Amino acid sequence: MESVVNPLKDFAKNSIRLVKRCTKPDRKEFNKITVRTALGFIVMGFIGFFVKLIFIPINQIIVGGAAA
Repeated sequence: MESVVNPLKDFAKNSIRLVKRCTKPDRKEFNKITVRTALGFIVMGFIGFFVKLIFIPINQIIVGGAAA
């Protein structure tokens, strides 16, 4: 029984310590995080778009080229 309770107590202690140390970001930091996250989404979206743009015609040539 103690082998189940002790890890739970340690986890609770560590969780409480983590929450007490964490602070909310101020407006400047929050805006910086938001802009960087949005920029990451945009960059990854363009990368995915261009990968699709390149590989769809290549796939059509490979798969559909034999039948044509």
